[in-house]
Amino acid sequence: MSTMKLFTGLILCSLVLGVHSRWFSFLGEAYEGAKDMWRAYSDMKEARYKDADKYFHARGNYDAAKRGPGGVWAAEVISDARENSQRITDLFKHGDSGHGREDSEADQFANRWGRSGKDPNYFRPPGLPDKY
Repeated sequence: MSTMKLFTGLILCSLVLGVHSRWFSFLGEAYEGAKDMWRAYSDMKEARYKDADKYFHARGNYDAAKRGPGGVWAAEVISDARENSQRITDLFKHGDSGHGREDSEADQFANRWGRSGKDPNYFRPPGLPDKY
């Protein structure tokens, strides 16, 4: 009987530790993915390059997704939050802010493109410095 308890205890501990380590892995991927998203956003702001925003959306999501499931999750949460916050702020602006529904849908297309592992350079505008 004690051998069965020991065996059951070992199985239970290994399951808990396995889930525990996967959870830490997920959190690490999410953290690194969030940093990838921030880097792409910072580069977009620094570049201030016409028609480059879709490239930076795709690149941030692509880099984050390469981290693993946690990176994909972080990229999706951040992308959705950014687009939803722009819709809310657009309600308080008068006139066209350039972030209407069509632009938001195009941003989300670029976000999904990058998260799916497709090359973000598809959106790269001609002449964007190689630094980016």
